Amino acid sequence: MICRHSPTYRLAIVLLALLFGSAVCAEQLLIEIDGLNDELEAAARANLELQQYLDRDTHPSELQRLMERGQEEIARGLEPYGYYHVQVRGELEPSDDRIVARYRVTLGEQVFVRERDVTVDGPGGQLPEVRRAIDRFQPAVGEALQHGLYEDSKALIGAALQTNGYFDAELKRHRVEVTRASRRATIDLNWQSGERYRIGDVRFDDVQFPPAFLQRYIPWEPGAPYDIDQLLTLQQRLVDADYFATVSVQPALEQRVDGAVPVNVLLVPAKRTVYTASAFVSTDAGPGARLGVERRWLNRRGHKAGGQVEYSARLEDYTAYYRIPWPGRQSRLFSFAGGYRDEQTDSSRSRLMRLSAIESIDDWRGYARTLGLQFLNGDFTIADEQRSSRLLYAEANLGRKRANDLVFPSRGLSVTYTARAAAEAVLSDTNLLQLRADAKWIQPASDRSRLIVRASLGALAAGDFDALPPELRFFAGGDRSVRGFDYQQIGERNATGGVIGGRYLAVASAEFEYYFLEKWGAAVFVDAGDAFKTDLNANIGAGIGLRWKSPVGIVRVDLGVPVETDLPDDGLRIHLMIGPDL
Repeated sequence: MICRHSPTYRLAIVLLALLFGSAVCAEQLLIEIDGLNDELEAAARANLELQQYLDRDTHPSELQRLMERGQEEIARGLEPYGYYHVQVRGELEPSDDRIVARYRVTLGEQVFVRERDVTVDGPGGQLPEVRRAIDRFQPAVGEALQHGLYEDSKALIGAALQTNGYFDAELKRHRVEVTRASRRATIDLNWQSGERYRIGDVRFDDVQFPPAFLQRYIPWEPGAPYDIDQLLTLQQRLVDADYFATVSVQPALEQRVDGAVPVNVLLVPAKRTVYTASAFVSTDAGPGARLGVERRWLNRRGHKAGGQVEYSARLEDYTAYYRIPWPGRQSRLFSFAGGYRDEQTDSSRSRLMRLSAIESIDDWRGYARTLGLQFLNGDFTIADEQRSSRLLYAEANLGRKRANDLVFPSRGLSVTYTARAAAEAVLSDTNLLQLRADAKWIQPASDRSRLIVRASLGALAAGDFDALPPELRFFAGGDRSVRGFDYQQIGERNATGGVIGGRYLAVASAEFEYYFLEKWGAAVFVDAGDAFKTDLNANIGAGIGLRWKSPVGIVRVDLGVPVETDLPDDGLRIHLMIGPDL
């Protein structure tokens, strides 16, 4: 059989094939459906048997039979979208060296939901998650009947029952009645929820910790109602503990008995000692490196210990720590640390020894909370003034982050509140009260762009401001403050013109990013701020930047210039940062 012919004979060969029974080559058949949008056409083709014959040779009589059957198949394929009055007219048309199976579709009016009764009888019907699934059921009364939405909504109600422990829930009625003449549909769904199961015994694998210690990570009370979110919380707590390479929390549904579901927890220990090394580049601190070591657990109570060294052009930092996890209904972490820090900027140099004792809670009324004591002792030079400092201060910190993507959020918010207090009578050279708030907001401007807004406010009261080391004073300027100015360049100045910092801080920034390629983008920004003692004198910087979504995080290169300032030595500055947005 020859499947290709000269144009002179194409029409004649097609007619002969139809008359005398020759096979039609697959490459000669084309299906066209007129009158439908892309979604409906895809549904029609998916239900069309003739679509399966595009890659095989077909006898003309079989082709004619399939084409005629296709009219009914297309009509049935559109019923799930509420079209029950579809008219389809199909015919075979010769076209050059092809035969076109052409269907012309007239949709008619959709069927609309006129009555809907969706109920869950039993205690499960009062569960908020189930009520929300019922309230969001689609299609609603007055909307077109779409079987896909109907099935999805029905599945959501069933899932809400299952994930909250109603494993014996039964769908008693599930009817969709369509009256073609009046174009009306009635939905009738009813579940019997049965009784809610409880969370039963939690069975941990035999690992490096005794069961009594692992049981403390369980977030629910004994006999609590089954809730899949509680199981996920247990899994996340065990992951965050950083003792295990693998954590899997699974309900043993097939073993449920007496109204309780046992839970199996698979644990695989992680490597006990971890060594870390990283390099970084920042125009604030210069190029540098970090080295660290941590013993993930020292004993069967899960205590941890470690240390870190950070070295850069402007900073040396040595820290050792000991941590005591305290898992429970509200898990805590007690950290004890000591270290030495030698930091130099254009305006100051400090050499301080630090001791700290801190209690941390990951979830305190929606915030991460830390409470602790910090003791600083050492020497510093600021604006050519040499001082020594000793301070014991209490510190409280509240922080919250929300983002749709932790690596590159298109929508997110972070807020941090910090309070510090010291008393001269308690191992301190001066009284101190300090408050600070920082916020950053990210919002999409389009599919390819983001708007980033941030702000910082701070205030302090001290009996002797000059006794405060640089890290407890307020400064502005630098990569994460007011760009176009050097790190800590903005602040109150002494009689010699040296920057000594301020009692108050006010910084604001607005930035627009546009990504012209998947991983490359550009930015424009305006920053403003001041660190001052009495009068606010805003310094404004503006500029442009380049963004790269690198394998190690977002790389930001900004060119900033002062546009409003009384400070000397203004000019173009390059700012380089690598790391997450929030």
